[in-house]
Amino acid sequence: DGRVSSVAVQQLIERISCMNKAKMIDHVGSVEEGAYEIYNCVEKIIKQDILGCEMTDLEGKDLGNKEDSTAPEEEVFGDVLWDAHDEQEQMEAFQHASNSTCELGFEKYFERLNDLVAAPAPIPPLLVSGGPGSGKSLLLSKWIQLQQKHSPNTLILYHFVGRPMSTSSESALIIKRLTLKLMQHSWLVSPLTFDPAKLLEEFPRWLEKLSARHQGSIIIIIDSIDQIQQAEKHMKWLIDPLPVNVRVIVSVNVETCPQAWRLWPTLHLDPLNSKDVKSLISAECNSANVKLTKEQEKKLERHCRSATTCNALYVTLLGKTIACVGNTGNIDEILQQCCQCQDTVSLYRLVLRSIQESLQSDKEKGLLREILCVIGVSHNGVSESELMELYPELTSAVLASLLHSLHKMCLLTYGCGLLKFQHLQAWEMVKLEYMEAGENVISAYRQKLVEYFTMQLSQDRVTWRSADELPWLFQQQGDKQKLHKCLLNLFVSQNLYKRGHFAELLSYWQLVGKDKSSMAAEYFDSLKEYEKSSEGEESMICLADLYETLGRFLKDLGLLSQAVAPLQRSLEIRETALDPDHPRVAQSLHQLAGVYVQWKKFGNAEQLYKQALEISENAYGAEHPRVARELDALATLYQKQNKYEQAEQLRKKSFKIRQKAARQKGSLRGFALLRQRALQLEELTLGKDTADNARTLNELGVLYYLQNNLEAAELFLKRSLEMRERVLGSDHPDCAQSLNNLAALYNEKKHYDKAEELYEKALDIRRRALAPDHPSLAYTVKHLAVLYKKMGKLDKAVPLYELAVEIRQKSFGPKHPSVATALVNLAVLYCQMKKQIEALPLYERALKIYEDSFGRMHPRVGETLKNLAVLSYERGDFEKAAELYKRAMEIKEAETLLIGGKATSRHSSSGDTFSLKSALSPNTLLEHGQR
Repeated sequence: DGRVSSVAVQQLIERISCMNKAKMIDHVGSVEEGAYEIYNCVEKIIKQDILGCEMTDLEGKDLGNKEDSTAPEEEVFGDVLWDAHDEQEQMEAFQHASNSTCELGFEKYFERLNDLVAAPAPIPPLLVSGGPGSGKSLLLSKWIQLQQKHSPNTLILYHFVGRPMSTSSESALIIKRLTLKLMQHSWLVSPLTFDPAKLLEEFPRWLEKLSARHQGSIIIIIDSIDQIQQAEKHMKWLIDPLPVNVRVIVSVNVETCPQAWRLWPTLHLDPLNSKDVKSLISAECNSANVKLTKEQEKKLERHCRSATTCNALYVTLLGKTIACVGNTGNIDEILQQCCQCQDTVSLYRLVLRSIQESLQSDKEKGLLREILCVIGVSHNGVSESELMELYPELTSAVLASLLHSLHKMCLLTYGCGLLKFQHLQAWEMVKLEYMEAGENVISAYRQKLVEYFTMQLSQDRVTWRSADELPWLFQQQGDKQKLHKCLLNLFVSQNLYKRGHFAELLSYWQLVGKDKSSMAAEYFDSLKEYEKSSEGEESMICLADLYETLGRFLKDLGLLSQAVAPLQRSLEIRETALDPDHPRVAQSLHQLAGVYVQWKKFGNAEQLYKQALEISENAYGAEHPRVARELDALATLYQKQNKYEQAEQLRKKSFKIRQKAARQKGSLRGFALLRQRALQLEELTLGKDTADNARTLNELGVLYYLQNNLEAAELFLKRSLEMRERVLGSDHPDCAQSLNNLAALYNEKKHYDKAEELYEKALDIRRRALAPDHPSLAYTVKHLAVLYKKMGKLDKAVPLYELAVEIRQKSFGPKHPSVATALVNLAVLYCQMKKQIEALPLYERALKIYEDSFGRMHPRVGETLKNLAVLSYERGDFEKAAELYKRAMEIKEAETLLIGGKATSRHSSSGDTFSLKSALSPNTLLEHGQR
């Protein structure tokens, strides 16, 4: 009823109101409504205050009509495939490792680690060794914190390896992550191979190159390096001489340390002394208000003297066990039981049995077993929601209670929202307790997970979870047939590849016995099948993404000739389904250019990179990281051609953009997030009218637009426009930007009359304020022309399409492919107006430019030939139409043969469903082939 229900609630409210970073939701209504309100609130905080915007939706919207848009972070470091999930997992692993109730007298070890950093080069890696649970991870994480505090110029790159066979233990992913972190900190953007063998081979060269750019020391720390499979083979760079400013520290278990590494300088962790044992147990007991007698303390001290009972994990677990019994149970009795446990695994077994005894029914005990076993056999853990779906009889109350006990007693922990074992010994204990029957039991639990994730796939729910777990489970079961079928699910493979799990994907294909060429052909065949069922704009955009992923994958495999066709197809689809000037078209051009660079076809690559640069500048503005990416790519290309002066100019320009972006983002340490909002909403609401505030309002409007919140976007864009008109005057080019963005928003809402009025105002301002060949002017001209065409005002559209041709000729010269694109657009318009005579010379000129720029067998030549064939057919020149169409089909067949395919696809941006025997309207085909 809106009143505080108890004293406890009142006290909670008072505590929250005093806290800095807490938010209280005052809600009256049903439980479901309250939960929904909290969910929305948390989602909003994450999106707005942590990320600045929603990452996953950014590229799904039509950015072609937008200015000052924000790019997904994947593109900030070139073609890097950056997995935020893997990075978050490492951050959480670091936090978990450094979480201790008290210091364990590590000062003497800190001094030794400091000496290593200060020692003159060359120096081999330092080995931190100790038994399982001796505190190696804790020591390293605490030392990292001290280094970050006292040596801000030292760059520390760490990796905490989790359970063997988990993602965190995959050597190629570790090396890739370390390389990308180095690139991130040095602002270096260069092509990076994803072939696991080459990646491992090239890492020492990257380390040498990138360390030379860093002002200060670089420390690389890999915890539990011996948990990596074939660590000696995959980490062989460790035995090479390291750069002078690089130090490497790795931790290992004494028993599993590779023989060759035992010669390195070693810091061995001694067993805990009696003082450390006492302080650790006291800290745990004090946290639960449990007091031990002198006799009990002495008994514990005597017990914790053997090698297996005086390590940090054992003593911590011992303290928690005693504290858990607390004042409610018999401490002497539990002490007696603990003293019978001579190692960590047996103590874990005692802990598990005490949790079992606390449960009220056999059903709950059975569920406890199921939870632990299913987590144990998974690849990377299981989420709470997955457990609830796997076991419908498991209520949220029971699950919460079980997880609380398991987490408190160091059995389970959370990593990226997944439940996993805190320590390897906990998993070993579960296998001993529940899986004595061996492989058959493990296989049964794996089968349960297989059925669950297979069901998700059958419902078209391809998430990172199903992509992470299902192929790995099939691999563990040795079921090659099902693994093969799973890999041919295009979305599973796309998910793995786009998150940078290239080596993992490749290893699965190797297991099913397919070489690179066979794999490429199978993917392409699957894509062609999928294309047959793709209808509508959304499906076609998704299809373009799949083609691009395949092209990039094949490029990384070194199959350059086979990579061209899928990348070209992705480009065609995007140009038709989205817009020729959409940023995703720039993405396609960039990827295609990358293949030509590797192929040493530098002329083709240069044309494509320049087109991508033009689109990116128009879409994002001249100082955006996407623009820097294209400048870097062009600079690298010029360097390969020994055009050093041109390359240096572009590099300097790119560096300034990245430097500015870095300042806007704040620190580059940690993994990169999307830029934070420049000002808080409250400051904007209360603040003065300034050009900076107006710019920020415009950016916020764009961000809300990208999140599909059109009402909020309209509000911010309007306020930005009003503020700019007051501060800068209504004729300022910045006002044209706001007008342009508002017009794009109204276009999205299908308010075409409002959009027309605003585009016309923006065009008027830009015509007066900007040079006749300025990209921003071209941008408004193009979008107003498209709007006129959409509204059926073709006569008003013609002069704008003609102006677009003029602007591109001034910008790029009369023989540039971009001019050909503008000519084709104008020709399509004339055909709609039944002015075929005016259209013909435009098509012919465009065809000549495409042939001169790309060669006679390029897909764009084929598209233009097809349009000319339709035009000739309309004019009654059937012989010429047949000849042109035949040439177009030859180009199409040559393109598909590159990848091993033979049939032309049903959907194409070049309109390849055309038949000379067809009675379809040719105008439809011309529209379909628009460029």
